[in-house]
Amino acid sequence: MNDSTVIEVKGLTKAFGKTVVIKETSLRVESGEIFGMLGPSGAGKTTLVKMIAGIEKPTSGEFSLFNEKMPSHKLIRQIGYMAQSDGLYHDLTGNENLKFFSAMYGMKGKKQKERIIEVLKLVDLTEHKQKLVRNYSGGMKRRLSLAVALLHEPKLIVLDEPTVGIDPVLRQSIWDEFYKLKEKGMTILVTTHVMDEAEKCDRLAMMRDGSLIAVGKPETLKEETESESIEEAFLHYGGGRHEG
Repeated sequence: MNDSTVIEVKGLTKAFGKTVVIKETSLRVESGEIFGMLGPSGAGKTTLVKMIAGIEKPTSGEFSLFNEKMPSHKLIRQIGYMAQSDGLYHDLTGNENLKFFSAMYGMKGKKQKERIIEVLKLVDLTEHKQKLVRNYSGGMKRRLSLAVALLHEPKLIVLDEPTVGIDPVLRQSIWDEFYKLKEKGMTILVTTHVMDEAEKCDRLAMMRDGSLIAVGKPETLKEETESESIEEAFLHYGGGRHEG
């Protein structure tokens, strides 16, 4: 591992009873890159990112964040995590949710107010901040969950299907923001099953049945398989294994 490595995963395995959902997985994510995990539902993406975010314990193997072995309580604050299912308080307003979560991160006063304004603007919820979250649409809840994950300006953000249920125009603006965050030095790990989002990543890990079947830059993966699209490359790698 070198100083630019943010995530180092070695031989990570996860089993629930006799069912192995992640099989001896190893990968590396570098500082300041958008690293995508592409695969169909049930491929193991969510379980893998939950382990990286410190939410699930691996059955075997090891991993490090920022050159320190996990689990580590002090590293948790350097991670922003957005789950597939929202962990919001539906009886509070959007603004109240952000106040609650920012206070959990130790934010208060002027800094807290500034960050809440910034993340509301980013996810286009400023006009809806006084609405109860129970009255939000599914897409609005996804956007608020993203705002919560970004509140404390983490060094690493782990996003599990962040744009599901979000309209294409806002989806593009959120990806534009990901690029800006990357320029500021944030590392982004994002899962998706959407092929055009996979194309936007700096590097990509393709997953199927709990295993990585290919890792590399989207362009490289297409070139190596003589594919016109990431979807075509994914189908090509589907039966084998490749590291890059």
